[in-house]
Amino acid sequence: MITFDTPYHGTIKQSRNSTKIIIKLKDATIEAPKIKKVASRFLRTLAITPLKNETRIIATVPKSVRLIASKTADGYGLRLRFTSKSTLSQTSATATRTIKSPTATALPTKKGDDLSKSYTIVIIILIIGILILFYIKKKTTPKQLQKAAQQQKQQKTPWLFNATAQPQTQTTPTEAPAAESANSVSIRFQKAINANNSVVMLDFGKESYLVLMGKSNILLDKFHENRPTSQQEFETILQSRHEELENFLNNSDTTTATIEKEPLQAYKERAASIIYNDEF
Repeated sequence: MITFDTPYHGTIKQSRNSTKIIIKLKDATIEAPKIKKVASRFLRTLAITPLKNETRIIATVPKSVRLIASKTADGYGLRLRFTSKSTLSQTSATATRTIKSPTATALPTKKGDDLSKSYTIVIIILIIGILILFYIKKKTTPKQLQKAAQQQKQQKTPWLFNATAQPQTQTTPTEAPAAESANSVSIRFQKAINANNSVVMLDFGKESYLVLMGKSNILLDKFHENRPTSQQEFETILQSRHEELENFLNNSDTTTATIEKEPLQAYKERAASIIYNDEF
């Protein structure tokens, strides 16, 4: 191996006479000539001589020796490989025999139709296995465990922020009528907070009333110009009155007796009286 101080990108030329192999390195320089004697059956002496615009490498070898020169991948080295011609011929013959008879060591392969059938069978087996796993998972999961987990989740989550706790607590918004009437009551928004109580936004005349309906029917607030127009605004109002609603629910047993009239009719009359008092 001959190394360079910098990567060598020049051309390499090789020539031979009876006992010498000459390698010419174009645009390569060396400070001083060097000669080295080698005790080998492939190489006797190796001389490196600087000339104008090139450097020559002269190897004295027997007639049966062949030189193969090649640069390294990074260009910092020149690899000199000395081999006998008989060894090289045997290697070439072995490689030729290997190339000519690839079927001697090749593994048997299936035909195209058999291969496609095998893929189809594998895919079908995988699909069946996945279906079986889903069936086993569904059967082995106890329904009671799922119900208990759902109940525990309901207990931890406040009713105001629990949108999917029970079917009866879902919000059922109702659009306001297009033409407001002074003698009709309509439900603008409604949200059930438990099995017995719900919060309702009623429209009567030009006013909207926030009412807690259930065991205790309580008028919470009245809206005129700033009444909510979307479900999101209604939810925001409920969140702001969360503590107030909780207090009403907790004290429902000590409040006044439940109004015997229908809640909708009772608040229709009460709302009418409020409007009458506001006008006068």
